[in-house]
Amino acid sequence: MKNRFYFIIGAVIAVLFSSCKKDNYEAPAADFTGRIVYKGEAISVQYGQVNFELWQSGFGNYSALNVNVNQDGDYSAKLFDGNYKLVFSPNQGPLLWKKNAAGKQDTIAINISGNKVMDIEVMPYYMIRNASLTAASGKVNGFCKLEKIITDANAKDIESVSLYINKTQFVDGGNNIGVQELRGAALADLNNLNMSVSIPTLVPTQNYVFARIGVKIAGVDDLIFTPVTKVSF
Repeated sequence: MKNRFYFIIGAVIAVLFSSCKKDNYEAPAADFTGRIVYKGEAISVQYGQVNFELWQSGFGNYSALNVNVNQDGDYSAKLFDGNYKLVFSPNQGPLLWKKNAAGKQDTIAINISGNKVMDIEVMPYYMIRNASLTAASGKVNGFCKLEKIITDANAKDIESVSLYINKTQFVDGGNNIGVQELRGAALADLNNLNMSVSIPTLVPTQNYVFARIGVKIAGVDDLIFTPVTKVSF
């Protein structure tokens, strides 16, 4: 009976010790930060909708770490030191990710040894150029041009262009207090896109809104945006 008692106590101590060892594993400490860019210019997207994957082998389950891209195009992740493979999954973001010789999504080899800052060069379908956002007579007015970047067999048309405004810095199709959308014939001249949104009554009162223009590409879920702009009135 006494031996059984000591056996039980020993087993409990072993479990507790094992649990403490698991709890005492070091957390990832390296900061991996940067932006997704086209020729050095950040690509603005919708918050929480675009991410890329980091894969690291040799640690049991081989699975992806999803890294979210913020609405202004930057990203950050806490990682362990080691070698990773970076890839955008198909149909992720308003961009075309490069493919390898087998026609699969290609990967970029990343070595993490302490903090690392790296911009990720991507190929967007379009870029928004010469955008302006101003306020007058109770409205926010937007203007932009669109530059078609991908012009080969992978090229796509524009489905819509929208001007969004919101009370906060999160501005997109799901976060706005006003929107104007251009479609069809209104997109005939991509070098001259004009939009206007009335500013509703703001409670509590404020003398500014945040605005940006978003472009929906045909067959692509994620929009490309201008940077968020604070517009005073």
